[in-house]
Order: sequence, then structure tokens, then C-alpha cells
Amino acid sequence: MISLALMVTLLGAVIGAGILLVVVGMSEHDEPGPRRPGVSLRDRVQGSARRALLGGAAGLVILLLTGWPVLAISVGALVWFAPMLFGGLASEKRAMAKLEGLAAWTESLRDTIAGAVGLEQAIPATAYAASPAIKPALIRLTDRLRVRTSLSTALQGFADDIDDPSADLIVATLILNARLRGPGLREVLTSLAKSARADLDMRRRIAASRSSTRRSVQIVMGITVAFVLFLSIFNRSYVEPYSTPIGQVVLLVVIGLFAAGFVWMRRLSEFETPERFLLSKEAS
Repeated sequence: MISLALMVTLLGAVIGAGILLVVVGMSEHDEPGPRRPGVSLRDRVQGSARRALLGGAAGLVILLLTGWPVLAISVGALVWFAPMLFGGLASEKRAMAKLEGLAAWTESLRDTIAGAVGLEQAIPATAYAASPAIKPALIRLTDRLRVRTSLSTALQGFADDIDDPSADLIVATLILNARLRGPGLREVLTSLAKSARADLDMRRRIAASRSSTRRSVQIVMGITVAFVLFLSIFNRSYVEPYSTPIGQVVLLVVIGLFAAGFVWMRRLSEFETPERFLLSKEAS
């Protein structure tokens, strides 16, 4: 076992790393780019602090069980980055739900416009019956129109709230119609709804094909971490060389290689959406 002075030093390092991770998580909110709708600054800070505390606690437990500072810090980092390494499916489902809601709303908007009403009247009429995935953004759009915000500006805010390239295509069409007041909007909305549903079908097929890759990544990572922890705790004689300072350096290199492999496998399971083209000045 390690000495008391070294343990106190390592514990201080783990706590300091946790504080640093919290600061880094808070500083992410200052990066340029559109803010994700539905996720407040307070929620993100609380999530960062929660992951930092869990990571620090996990690292402390591993340190007490193994006496390996490199493994303890690595486990703490794994807990911190777990949502990025193991997540992704929930965000894909939310994106597909938004796209499906957009397609249905576009069809509803087309049918409402058929009653010889303008966009300013049709949008509020369709907002409260829309899909829950896009309903909050539509309600905000309706509120902007009620306070006499121009239709183009209100629609731009709606596109930023949805934050999806497929929504940009629909909103750009509505903005052009709001400025030019040209005919043929119903036909264009019909084509856009079909395009959105085709895009949704493509995303579903890609998500289904990549689910096996994502599951493989999770299984490989889980087995690797469990195997390392099992050997370091229950078979100390086999891994005794790693207890020396040089062994810790070697362990750091090995863990770094595994981490690079995990990140690479995680990238293989990601779904990359096209870049948005309809960005407001505040979001660009």
C-alpha cells in the first residue's frame, strides 16, 4: 500500500482535477455557436458538477483499492466522459422526433393555408396541435408573432430553436414566401414534407445500421475496464510490475492507447448531420 503522505497528495490531485473539469464544463457555454434548445446554463453546470463529483468518488475508490494513481485518474476521467463515449442514441432519437414533427407540421400548415389564410394566421392555428418535439419552438414562434415581430425574424428564431438543417430548408421557404408573397406555397410545402419524411427514413436506416456498432463499442469498453479492474484488485501478483513508478508510466501509455481506440470506435458510431445554412447573426 502507498504511504499516507502520497495518498493525501494524490487525493488532492484528484480533487483538483475534479474542480478543473467543472471549470472546463462551465466554460463550454462561452463557445460560439447556437445554444442547444431546452438545455439551460444551470442544467449544464449542474450536470458537469455531478459528473465531476462522481468521477472524483470513483477515482478515490479505485485509488484506495489498488493504490494506482494512474488508474484512479483514468477511471475518474472515464466517468466524466461517459456521456460522450456511451451516449448518442438519445440525441439521435430526439433529432428524428423533431424531423418527424416538422414533416407533420408542414403538412398541417399546408392544409390550413388551403383555407385561404395567410402564414401569420396559419402558424398559430397549427402550433398547439403540433408534435411535442417541436411544440415549444412553435409556441415561441407564435409568441413572437403576437408581439408584432416580423414574420421573417420570427421564423429565423424558430429555425435557431429547432437547430436542424431540415428545418432550415422549410423555414427558408416560408421566409421567401413571406417576403415575396408568391403563389404555389401549398405545392412547395407538399414537396418539403415529402423531403423531410425521406430524410427521416434515411436517418432511421442509418441509426439501425449503426446501433450494432454502438453496442459493440459499449461491450468492448465495458469488458476492457472490468478486466483491468478485476486484475488490479483480485490478482495483484500478476500486475505487480505496474505498482512501480515506471510501471505507472507504462500503464499510462497503455491506457492512452486504449482511450484513443475507444474514441475512434465512438466516432464510427456517430451520425453526422449536414451543417445548417440558415444561421442568424447571433448564432453565427
